[in-house]
Amino acid sequence: MEESATSTPLQGAVRDLTTAVVSALRSGDPARPYLRTGQGEAALAAVRVLGADALLPSVLLGTPPAPEDLVTYREALKAYPPPPGAAPASVWSHRAMARTLHRFDPGPPQLPEPAPEPGTEDLRAAPWQTLTHRLAVLAPLAVPGADCPVTRVARDRPVDVARGFVRAVRRRDWPQAAGAGRWLTLLDGVPDTLGLEAGLRFVHQMADGEPRVTLHLEAARLLRTGTTA
Repeated sequence: MEESATSTPLQGAVRDLTTAVVSALRSGDPARPYLRTGQGEAALAAVRVLGADALLPSVLLGTPPAPEDLVTYREALKAYPPPPGAAPASVWSHRAMARTLHRFDPGPPQLPEPAPEPGTEDLRAAPWQTLTHRLAVLAPLAVPGADCPVTRVARDRPVDVARGFVRAVRRRDWPQAAGAGRWLTLLDGVPDTLGLEAGLRFVHQMADGEPRVTLHLEAARLLRTGTTA
């Protein structure tokens, strides 16, 4: 599933769900069901669009998700596997969802076997501009303790991600800046001269409450303040 889909119901469902996730992050109460923010297939597809971030409040706050939300999350994971030949970002996103589900429901997955892990050769060789763009798309993988090929690439290139963050801010690309900033909160070796905290505050001021930007900024805030589980 791609968020760029032209379906107005899907776009509205993604926006509503993202707002609900942000609210759960801020309230500290992810145990209250929030994934069913719309009706029908669009609501389920919205969970797939958000990927592992649909359960981000539970991941960061250490509170198990509501059983109803686990059911919805599992349904979305099962309903929208990457099609044959899918882009690596789609496969990584789907696999991250599966890992998050297993974290909270370690029993038999009752899901199709995940698509094979894509190689990271292109990502490792990508110019810093391209790397930052791709990591911003994959910002749901930026969570504490995550260890997958994408996170290992990011850990090896903190200066390049920092450069990409500055470029995104200068270009007023707030979604990319927020996603890159979220990654930077987890990386060692980020230059002190970057001024990440001030940069994230600036993105928050300029993004005017766009839900996906706000979600990444809330994640970064919890990661920076050390209040995550």
